[in-house]
Order: sequence, then C-alpha cells, then structure tokens
Amino acid sequence: MKVEFSAFPKAFSGNVAVFVAAEKQLLATAKTLDEGTGGNVERAIAASRFTGAKGQTLAVLGQGDLGRLLLLGVGKSRELDARAAESLGGLVVADANAAGQKAVTIVVDAVKGTKLSPAQVAAHVALGAQLRGYRFDKYKTKEKPEQKPSLEQVTVVVSTVADAKRAYARLEPTVDAVFFARDVVSEPANVLYPVEFARRAKELSELGVKVEILGEAEMKKLGMGALLGVGQGSDRESQLLVMQWMNGPKSQAPIALIGKGVCFDTGGISLKPAAGMEDMKWDMGGAGAVTGAMKLLAGRKARVNVVAVCALVENMPDGKAQRPGDVVKTMSGQTVEVINTDAEGRLILCDAMWYAQENFKPQAMVELSTLTGAIIVSLGHERAGLFSNNTPLSNKLRAAGAEIGEKLWRMPLGPKYDKLIDSDIADIKNVSNGRDGGSITAAQFLQRFVQEGVAWAHLDIAGVAWSTKGNDTTPKGATAFGVRLLDKWIADSFER
Repeated sequence: MKVEFSAFPKAFSGNVAVFVAAEKQLLATAKTLDEGTGGNVERAIAASRFTGAKGQTLAVLGQGDLGRLLLLGVGKSRELDARAAESLGGLVVADANAAGQKAVTIVVDAVKGTKLSPAQVAAHVALGAQLRGYRFDKYKTKEKPEQKPSLEQVTVVVSTVADAKRAYARLEPTVDAVFFARDVVSEPANVLYPVEFARRAKELSELGVKVEILGEAEMKKLGMGALLGVGQGSDRESQLLVMQWMNGPKSQAPIALIGKGVCFDTGGISLKPAAGMEDMKWDMGGAGAVTGAMKLLAGRKARVNVVAVCALVENMPDGKAQRPGDVVKTMSGQTVEVINTDAEGRLILCDAMWYAQENFKPQAMVELSTLTGAIIVSLGHERAGLFSNNTPLSNKLRAAGAEIGEKLWRMPLGPKYDKLIDSDIADIKNVSNGRDGGSITAAQFLQRFVQEGVAWAHLDIAGVAWSTKGNDTTPKGATAFGVRLLDKWIADSFER
C-alpha cells in the first residue's frame, strides 16, 4: 500500500474521508462537500447516531465524480493528539478494505484548538494508515480475491505538503521497525528458530547497529547455565544476540534493553496442554520488540547509547531436556532449583541481564518478556505489567506508554513475595509453591539478578504481544507492543 501527500485539489473525486468535529460540526471540506451535494452530508448525519465524537465514522454516498464519502469523527479539539490522528488513518484503511476500495483520499482540515499543526496531523494520519495496512500473508496460496486487502493507494491532502512530508520522514522508520517485530512474532517456529532470529537481526548492521551473536560454546565459557539448561532439549542451538547502537555522547552510560526470545515453548518436561500450544510461537515477543526498537533507534539515527541483549532458545521435551528438580548455576554465580521447566523465561533472562550489566555497565535496564499467564489474569489484554525498583523510571515508562497507546500498569514487589522463591537446596527456585502472585514472584526472581545501583524495569507483555481482535492501527495478530514504547521513553528521557 502506497501513502503520499497532496495539496488541496480544485475538486474532489473518488472515495474521500473528511473530518467532522464534536457536536456534528462540519469542518471546511465536509462543509464544502455538503453544499455541493445539496445538504446530503447533514441529512445523512441527522438520520444517524453520528455526532463527530472521537473515532466515530459514517459512510455517505457521494454524487457525480465523488464516490463514497467517509465522515471521520475527530471529537473535541483537545482530543486530536498524535495517537488520535493515527487512529483516524487506521480507521480509514480498515473501512476502505472492507468496502473493497482501491484508493482513498483523506482530507486533513485545520482543527482549531488542537496542539498539532495540520502537517503534524497529516503525518500521523499517514503513519496510522501504514500501520493498519500491515498483513502477514506470505503463506497463503489460495486466498479468494474478496478476502485480500483491496486498498493500494492512500492520499493525504493537507495545505502544507512540504511540512507534512518532513514530519512524516521523522516517523517513517517506525513502520519498518514495527513491521519487523510483527513479522518475527508471526513466523511459525519451523521457520523462525534461534539461529534464524539472530540472522534476521544481523541485518540491522546495515543501519549501523553493531551485532554480535554468541553460540552455546561461548555461553558455556561465560557460565550461562540457566540459559543453556532451557535450550538443552532442543536440536536447535541457543543463541545470545547482542546489539549495540552507540550514537550518543561518549560520556553517556548506555541503556540496556533485554528481550526474552523463546522461539517455541512446549513447556519442556513440564509439558503444556496441547490446546493452544501453537500460540507459543510468539513466546519470543519480547525479543521481537527489543530488536524492533533497536531498528527504530538506528533508523532515525537516535542520539543515544543503547545496548540490547536477547536470549534466544527453544524449550523442548527431548531426552536431553532439563528435568524438574535440576539445579543450574547462573552467570552471576547464583544457583537455581528448577521446579517447573515451563517457567523458563526467567531462566534465560537472568543470564542475559547479568551479561548486559557485566559487559556494559548500564545506567538503566528495561526487560520485555511474554513471561507469565498470571499477568493476563491480572490485567487482561489492555495493559502490560510493569515491575520496577525505581519510581522515576517507572513513571517515565508509564508516561511514554500512555502517549503512544502502549499502556502499562505498575505491579508490586516486596520481601514477603521474595521469600516465596527461596529454595531448600539452592539459592533460589524458579517458581513458588503455589499459584498465588505468579507474575510477581517471576519479577522477584529477575530482581535477584539486578546489580546494585541499576535502575531496572520488567515489562510482562504476555497479554499484549498478540491480539485476537486488533485495533485501529493494529490488525489481528502480532502487535509489536514495546517497539514504540521503548523508542518514546528513550527519546524523552535520554536524547538531547
């Protein structure tokens, strides 16, 4: 799908989407088209429940050269922010594909009272359209024409075309980064396994990212017994993916991003139920988001120092697989009693976190993982769980997520929760004795591998990495949750 910007034409033709503000207030283009059709727009509104509220749409048949007219509710002026503009672009794409349209024009009229200029609104409308246009269909061979997306061209009309193009140029790297994350999360496990994930990440070197890949022999020398224990039942070799983007001041200590990359999770010897196990191809959603974030930072040439470490494994129930009751030694020197082999994410993350801290001395470390089903019980699919040892870091992450639509909810940590994972025969066990507070005890486990003085946050994205419904800018499937959140947090907190 192609998106371009255009100045206002002398007359509109084809399929057009126009803005209507709250309380049925027609903006400039809608008013002009209403007058040109003898009040057709206002009559259609009067015969419907459409009021121009934020996110509302109403389709109206045009006349003459004007085809289908889509009214877009922008709501009150203060509601038209960047996220809302992106939603408008996504709504148009979804509507156009549902209607079988090949081309559509979105008209961005000035909205009094909004903080965004028309050019900025237009740029975010275009971004939303692109994000909603994503589709993972590479394995479909016999799809019917009516099932395929029809939309090929989106034209965004705005009075300041040059300004809109410049604004969009700053946003455009987001598209490639989000699509990369959605692609790797969507791939089946027979296609995307640890070595293949690392190979795809290696392509970021073309953008200036320094990429290093450690194999099992190298990890064994480093003492990564927890990570290697998870992958020992698989025929696929485990990998440690290390990416560096050092484009900030030399005096700036780096930020560390850590990603869980279980490319397929059977649960190991603690085997999962068969129903729904196919979903476990996206248990590497954290690594996908972290790698996508690195692609975005490099794509926009962010003035910051960031290192990313992703632990890539398969958790399989082979005869060589780790057993419940095994004790492994982590890179930190701490020992772990493995009570449940399906609590594997924390085992690979603890070694990845320790590696990042030992080698890069980060000022802050944020880890993303589809870690627990318990977080879905707590928060559903609306928010990711946030655990942190640092309130300023927590607040900045929450603010960034709220602004770009990837919301977080801070969860508790504490000594009484921590005692639940004390082991009788090792330093720590990987699960508590019961089901209570499962996402919290998982976070407590990870916190034991945070070095003194490091601001740390753990984002449990198990409920938001994949969507069965989608939203205005995300089709059903992989969401790439975390890519834009991390980029926004870094831009607001560390770039000058």
